[in-house]
Amino acid sequence: MSAPQDAPAVDVSDEDLDTITGPLEALLLMATEPMGTGELAQAIDVPRPVVWAALERLQRFYDETGRGFELREVGAGWRYYTRAEHHELIAAWVLEGQHARLSQAALETLAVVAYLQPISRSRVSGIRGVNVDGVMRTLVTRELIEEAGPSEETGAMLFRTTNLFLERLGYASVDDLPPLAPHLPEASALEAELAGLAEQVAPEASGGEDGGMTEQASENAEIPTAEQARDWADAQASEHDRADEAGQRADEVPQGEELERLSDPQ
Repeated sequence: MSAPQDAPAVDVSDEDLDTITGPLEALLLMATEPMGTGELAQAIDVPRPVVWAALERLQRFYDETGRGFELREVGAGWRYYTRAEHHELIAAWVLEGQHARLSQAALETLAVVAYLQPISRSRVSGIRGVNVDGVMRTLVTRELIEEAGPSEETGAMLFRTTNLFLERLGYASVDDLPPLAPHLPEASALEAELAGLAEQVAPEASGGEDGGMTEQASENAEIPTAEQARDWADAQASEHDRADEAGQRADEVPQGEELERLSDPQ
């Protein structure tokens, strides 16, 4: 495998390749679809030719060491695949796994599909809050769910349960599924729980010395009535008027006759 003709030649040291091979392996292991060179280069923030060199190096390493998987370039991307010589082993394991019990994640995913079908993989993932690609593939492999055609609105593939699913549960139709309401918490129980949490938070919010002092001060402080407020305002005004009147008398200058009378030694 060689880099594309339009890729510029660059000198890449083994140390540089050792630095990015780990991140490339991590991204490719998590990928559910082939990842392009440009996408990988953008993810690890290195030039595309460097990514090409690292991918080719990984490809040779897996071949030379006889790993049970290989790195292939398919279409416009790269992806890990199991080697063809292990096909019979994997097929037998998958068939045997169909008779094994479903995991908790598979049961939860199957319940979402059963009650909300037809439903897309992305919506199931949104409801459960986790990636469900692997679980959905397992359910399809075990023939418990199947494709129901693309959505008219989004074009995403929809899934529904199969006849085998109904046969395993002993139902004739999905309408026979038990209702979910009896298994959900009642509104009164939720309200009681929220009330209990509120009672626990309230003492903490009002506790402490400051809280007690504030409460005591609030009890001692009385809010005057409207009549008391008017009486207080009238008293303040009368006192102010008396002060002004006294000041005016002090500022008055006595007339001449008044001065003679005041100066008379009698």
